[in-house]
Amino acid sequence: MMSVTAVVTEDIFKAHERFLWGLCYRMTGNAADADDLVQETFVRALRTPPARTDEPWRPWLVRVAMNLCRDLLRMRRRRGYDGPWLPSPIETGDEMPPAHEPVDENGNPAARYDLIESVSFAFLLALEALTPAQRAVLLLRNVFDYSVSETAEALAMSEASVKTTHHRARRAMREYDRSRQPINRSLQERTRQAMEQFLGCLFNHDVAGAAALLAEDARHLSDGGGEFVAARVPIVGRDKVALFNSRVVKLAAGGWRFEWRIINGLPALVVEYPKAPQGYARLQITTCELDADGRIRQIYSVLATRKLTALRPVSSALNT
Repeated sequence: MMSVTAVVTEDIFKAHERFLWGLCYRMTGNAADADDLVQETFVRALRTPPARTDEPWRPWLVRVAMNLCRDLLRMRRRRGYDGPWLPSPIETGDEMPPAHEPVDENGNPAARYDLIESVSFAFLLALEALTPAQRAVLLLRNVFDYSVSETAEALAMSEASVKTTHHRARRAMREYDRSRQPINRSLQERTRQAMEQFLGCLFNHDVAGAAALLAEDARHLSDGGGEFVAARVPIVGRDKVALFNSRVVKLAAGGWRFEWRIINGLPALVVEYPKAPQGYARLQITTCELDADGRIRQIYSVLATRKLTALRPVSSALNT
């Protein structure tokens, strides 16, 4: 017979696992890390459960998960990273949450971030400028709608510290807030159209045409994690970005599979190169951001194997 502890733990896991995973993913920007952190949270629940198991478990679970996340972030910063760091892609599908940006207590309409926006590459990269504590407070307050008192309990902070940390986090996010674009059907369609036009130019050897689709200060970031051949620094400037991508598409000469998917809220190209040369990634995703004029301002390519654990295999036929 299953023990009472096992039954309770199974019920608790089913009730809280998805929420905790979403929280850990936003904290770390890494799906594999989120998997590990959620598992460790429940391991600790089994080993040393809270004193009052008759009370709601979520506050206790969130506190444990957030402590683990903050420890991981501090360790990650000490360790450093080989080349540009990008979030690991997750498939978000076509579902669009309702847009809602209620005014906060300071009259700031941009204080609320939608759940889909909060997994976008732009948002997750903006979080990298925050300390682990600032990131935790911002996510709980502005994404998950925690009150000041709930946030203080979850993070073992005083309410005064939560308010101060939140203010500093909001200030650090101002640049992101100024340029943020709501993720909706229109943006998804415009993003895919821009990417298709850009790729069309590249495959037709029209580098100048590809450059014309880019913002003047366009950047391309490639995350190979030191594992594969990739640009170790950001490629900056429309001409350099266009030329760099014209060289990348030459990999397709050996045959490739690809699918369009909605990744972290926006269209992305998931590509497999079965005959990739030694040292080159066989799987990668590429997505982009547009500026206010509809030009591509950021291109992101993720190649590192551990960053791609949440992706399904490409099922389309081989293109040659």
